[in-house]
Amino acid sequence: MFENKTEKEARKQILDSVKEYCDTFHNHKNDRNDYIPYASRVYDYHEMCNLVDSALEFWLTAGKYTDVFEKNFAKYLNVKYCSLVNSGSSANLIAFMALTSPLLGDRKINRGDEVITVAAGFPTTIAAIIQYGAVPVFVDMNIPQYNIEISYLEEAVSEKTKAVMLAHTLGNPFDLKAVKEFCQKHNLWLIEDNCDALGSTYEIDGEVKFTGTIGDIGTSSFYPPHHMTMGEGGAVYTNNSLLNKIVKSLRDWGRDCSCAPGQDNMCGHRFDKQYGELPIGYDHKYVYSHFGYNLKATDMQAAIGCAQLEKMPEFTARRKYNFNYIRKGLEGVQDKFILPEKCPNSDPSWFGFLITCKDGVDKNKVVQFLENNGVQTRMLFGGNMTKQPCFTEMKKENKGYRIIGELKETDRIMNNTFWIGVYPGMTDEKLDYMIEKLKESVKE
Repeated sequence: MFENKTEKEARKQILDSVKEYCDTFHNHKNDRNDYIPYASRVYDYHEMCNLVDSALEFWLTAGKYTDVFEKNFAKYLNVKYCSLVNSGSSANLIAFMALTSPLLGDRKINRGDEVITVAAGFPTTIAAIIQYGAVPVFVDMNIPQYNIEISYLEEAVSEKTKAVMLAHTLGNPFDLKAVKEFCQKHNLWLIEDNCDALGSTYEIDGEVKFTGTIGDIGTSSFYPPHHMTMGEGGAVYTNNSLLNKIVKSLRDWGRDCSCAPGQDNMCGHRFDKQYGELPIGYDHKYVYSHFGYNLKATDMQAAIGCAQLEKMPEFTARRKYNFNYIRKGLEGVQDKFILPEKCPNSDPSWFGFLITCKDGVDKNKVVQFLENNGVQTRMLFGGNMTKQPCFTEMKKENKGYRIIGELKETDRIMNNTFWIGVYPGMTDEKLDYMIEKLKESVKE
């Protein structure tokens, strides 16, 4: 097959075949006609060819595609630094743990310090806080924006508060102006969990910025349902050079050395310095300034991400279109449903369409009706996380977290709220079908 061919010619032949394969067996492969998922991958031969091209290199760990992705993703977001990791949950872990680094001096988060957040959302937004031994302080949310109720912030702050860590719920930015001003007033770190909001923007101080870039650290997830995918994957980004140094150290085993995989002695001082109580000249590649992890992504994941990133503008535009289409279609049933509203000064790239059932409407019946008619639904992840089994032992000990007020709206979200998808692969026909079934679900 490859006789008398150069390696370059052989690779081209393989990739041409991959393109033909994808166009033949993937591009025309539709979702089940009788089922509308809340999310699905949207891709073409570019992703598949990149994946195979990376496999042919057989470098496997982070490599050239990783470098390209980190550079282009930072450029897309207009931030200085980006670190690719193996998942959005790992991104949240590293983003929080970066703030516990001794390199931050008095601003480092210590065990027992407090972090303001919300209880309704995905568990890994708060997992690292608890696992480290810091204390999450749960503040109630608002409906119909489904983000933190900022009127509780001053009540939540204490002398132990060091940070605020919040997600932009299903793509809808939280009130970044108010939260940012609160953090500046109290000298707090701000972590933006941007895993469900890639492509969302917010106008602050007269400038439109991507969410995830306004706080001190932002995170993204590239799990298949998200705004773009690598299969698994995530990113941590910042404009702070010290935080970037800490993030990369934590991602790469906690090492002090900044050489990329396969590189040696980039700084020219591999064997001539003294660190901690190690002997002078100890190999810098094996000096560890943090208790870190190995959370790197593979170059094959990055290869897919490079192709997906080029599609982000069209993905974002379609998500906005789908959201607005559904919202307009449901205007006639606002006596039954509370429809979502965007945060002022924002332009969300929606991850889903949140619906809260009003009094007299049984959410479980609505959800079951939709599911039985081929429309996939989701809850707002963990609902009130403090009522999840993972909090059982903490409740017994009556310590490890604080709650401000009664979390009434959080419980309302848990009991009465669900969401449907707006992913870019949806057609108008599918949107019409979902609207029709939602209306049918609340007919007398």
